[in-house]
Amino acid sequence: MRSLLFVPGDSPRKQQKGLDSGADALILDLEDSVALDAKPQAREITRAFLEATRALPRRPRLIVRINALSTGLTEADLDAVMPGAPDAIMLPKSEGGTDVSHLAAKIAVREAESDLPDGATKIIPIATETGKGIFCLGSYAGATHRLAGLTWGAEDLSADLGAETNRLESGTYTDPYRLARSLTLFAAAAAQVDAIDTVFTAFRDAEAFRTECLAARRDGFAGKMAIHPDQVAPINEIFAPSPEALARAEAIIALFDANPGVGVIGLDGEMLDRPHLIRAKRVKARAQKLAE
Repeated sequence: MRSLLFVPGDSPRKQQKGLDSGADALILDLEDSVALDAKPQAREITRAFLEATRALPRRPRLIVRINALSTGLTEADLDAVMPGAPDAIMLPKSEGGTDVSHLAAKIAVREAESDLPDGATKIIPIATETGKGIFCLGSYAGATHRLAGLTWGAEDLSADLGAETNRLESGTYTDPYRLARSLTLFAAAAAQVDAIDTVFTAFRDAEAFRTECLAARRDGFAGKMAIHPDQVAPINEIFAPSPEALARAEAIIALFDANPGVGVIGLDGEMLDRPHLIRAKRVKARAQKLAE
């Protein structure tokens, strides 16, 4: 998934607009974008949208962001939306592998109750929204077979830290958030899942948004979350392998296939070894997924 667009769980209009956005996934939000007294209605609206959308021949992946385990709202969220068969549950303020293991058990019970295939519902934690979560990033590897990706958050983390801001005047993140971002990449690599970059809230600043997307792709993120439909197209463009990148990846793979047992090989004046081959295979796999 390259683009994951947030849409409020209590807005059928915005949910429908999300379907037409071109996003690879919609994050149907029951957390921050929904007021406490509106959450019961949001659950029902979200479930109805899941039921109406899941049978479409071509649709984005449908992810529901529930409320954090510490809120006491998780059970009601899952009871309402699991019969709608979401593709994944996004867990905010996750604090490590123990949290996703607990969520996995709750999901398994509801899959059985709703006659859904065991393991069909994946989990995507937002892994850096608390200081405690930062210290537990290494615990996601092996926590559950449902883990489908890791993402990070800067806004809730800044509130947890009591920071005045999480960005410098230049627009770049301050050091604590750069660290959280980097550690998310390492944690995703350790767990062998995709790392997904966080949202860019100044959605009208197209140039800065594009710069941040390019930096995320450069560093190893597979996609980015969006808060506005206008952000979807740039994300899809930037995180899709270019024809040139795909051609080079295929050339590297073919060269190693033609020379089995060789550790280092030359191409266009550059010496390549196994890490280059691994990166090339990832580029090709990503392109194949997008073509499906």
